[in-house]
Amino acid sequence: MQDLDCDFYALSSHKMYGPTGVGVLYGKRQWLEQLPPYQGGGEMIGHVSFDKTTFAELPFKFEAGTPDYVGIAALAQAIDYIDELGLDNIAAHEHELLQAMTRGLLEIDGTRIYGTAPDKGAVVSFLVRDINSYDMGLLLDKLGIAVRTGHHCAQPLMDRYGVTGMVRASLAVYNTLDEVQAFLAAVRRVADMF
Repeated sequence: MQDLDCDFYALSSHKMYGPTGVGVLYGKRQWLEQLPPYQGGGEMIGHVSFDKTTFAELPFKFEAGTPDYVGIAALAQAIDYIDELGLDNIAAHEHELLQAMTRGLLEIDGTRIYGTAPDKGAVVSFLVRDINSYDMGLLLDKLGIAVRTGHHCAQPLMDRYGVTGMVRASLAVYNTLDEVQAFLAAVRRVADMF
């Protein structure tokens, strides 16, 4: 954080193979001391009276109630897992999967891929011909393939591309090339239905 010299930095556990509902918010002391607590509860109080309330010192000022210690322990394990695998190894594996998925999708007649930056993450947003994204997702689900569909909380972007939604397939370190091939076979099968 010192190298970045950022005022705040946030990360989410579920984006690191950890549980949902847990994350980290880093803040520079000068800003955290000025901010009021956003929740009330045990541990965050220095002193309470009818005249005045004072808050505990950092970091306790922002730790109201019992923390999610199970989620925090699981996040620590997820971080250890990532460290053990190595970020470069994870990135290389995900890039290989992404390339295979992209090549395979482009072989399906009428496929449009949205987002083609050379160093993009292992996520592919796409449409096949005029097949509604929801219909594609529903049929893929019936074939055992999990994707996201819709506007992905990015309606202005969908408006920019002139579509109501997209299908999004996300890849991760635990996915395999065989799974990519199964995904592509399922997309082909759905495309052939229309």
